[in-house]
Amino acid sequence: MVKESEARGGLEWRVNVPDGTSKVLEPECSLKSRIWRGLERMFMGFILKVWGFLEKAWKIAVNEPKKVVHCVKVGMALSLVSLFYYMRPLYDGVGGTAMWAVMTVVVVFEYTVGACLCKCVNRATGTFLAGLLGVGVHWVASQAGEKFEPIILQASVFLLAAAATFSRFIPSIKARFDYGAMIFILTFSLVSVSGYRVEKLFELAHHRLFTIAIGTSICIITAMLVWPVWAGTELHNLVKNNMDKLSDSLDSCVAEYFGNDVKASNKTLQGYKCALNSKATEESLANFARWEPAHGGFNFGHPWKEYVKIGASLRSCAYCIEALNSSIHSDSQASDLLKKHFSKFCTTLSAKSSAVLKQLVVSITTMKKSSKIDFMVEEMRSAVEDLQNALKSLSKQPIQSMEPKTGDVVTSSTVVTLVEIVPLVTISSLLIEIAARTEKIAEAVEGLAEKAEYKVESAEEMKKNQSLKAVREIDEENQEDKTVMTLQKV
Repeated sequence: MVKESEARGGLEWRVNVPDGTSKVLEPECSLKSRIWRGLERMFMGFILKVWGFLEKAWKIAVNEPKKVVHCVKVGMALSLVSLFYYMRPLYDGVGGTAMWAVMTVVVVFEYTVGACLCKCVNRATGTFLAGLLGVGVHWVASQAGEKFEPIILQASVFLLAAAATFSRFIPSIKARFDYGAMIFILTFSLVSVSGYRVEKLFELAHHRLFTIAIGTSICIITAMLVWPVWAGTELHNLVKNNMDKLSDSLDSCVAEYFGNDVKASNKTLQGYKCALNSKATEESLANFARWEPAHGGFNFGHPWKEYVKIGASLRSCAYCIEALNSSIHSDSQASDLLKKHFSKFCTTLSAKSSAVLKQLVVSITTMKKSSKIDFMVEEMRSAVEDLQNALKSLSKQPIQSMEPKTGDVVTSSTVVTLVEIVPLVTISSLLIEIAARTEKIAEAVEGLAEKAEYKVESAEEMKKNQSLKAVREIDEENQEDKTVMTLQKV
């Protein structure tokens, strides 16, 4: 039943519902208003998405200004090479093939100097060899007569393209010359196929090689002289930062488990994941760094492969820390009594392992052999022995297979349940394994120091590094205190 009642500002229609209540009838919107509201929602959604994208782009630009500089360098290189197309004297000088120079800049300009050099050398070498072979095969085919010329050209394209493609599956060639092999196939096919119809083949190959040389030269000069980003330096900093994050994650995990008064953010706890996810980046940077000339503290022929070995050792240790983090947040936990008993041994071992990693970071940063790393490793081994002895003493205690039932009396105060022991033994075993893998990291860094001929750190430099480290720690603590106070005010 529909009732009409007078409301403020007009009439109101109500409908009686079978359950005894009544509902107000809302007037239906017209088709035009519904379409307008739909378009309005679509437009606002599009604006919000664009704004979110711009915010993300701004954050990337602020956090990594080197990427913005790289964009500027690409625009600068393209502007320079475009002059060969816009200016008539330069355009005539390259035979009207200036567009090849522009295309070369687009495809070979990379973020790091090493990657740019790698692509430039591969492109120039592949183009030169393919052009030389293409002209040679064309001359041989032309001497064989018109009947056999297309057969010889087709056979040469098949054989050389197949051989070059197979070479891309060879690991040593794929790592350094994969792009050059692809350019060889492209250029040789173009020269061989077009040479059958083009009369001035040598001039075509000469102009193509000349324009590519122009494009690669502009890329190399721009990449090396305008705010260069060295792949070697990026690899050096990546390994160093991963090692530092690994040390912080280890300290944070153990401190959180044993309830020490340490403020650890989730970002610090998950820092080990940076080492786990950096394998491809490390291998790529190590490959590109081999192409770079001497820069900074790195000579030409620097042992970049040793950084890959250090990265592998870091990942091996990071897997243990990941397992440690999972064990800490598992449902089954040891009793507070056992935690208190083993807290000293576990925190001491984690602190010694973390100290070794921190000292290795200092050694890599200063590119000097640390005179006290051996002593710190021995301290870590001593902490491992102390923890193992504590575990052995625990194994001599009476163990109860399950929790006692209500009313049962346990005569010995030292009896512990197996469920309480297993989590703590797992944590202790992982810490011992982390210490062993930390020692492997120290050996890998020592191998780098020997091959790179690091100098031995002097006593004065050691004191200076210690004072700088103490100042840095004080600054970090003050910054954390300020952050906490700010949050409390909020």
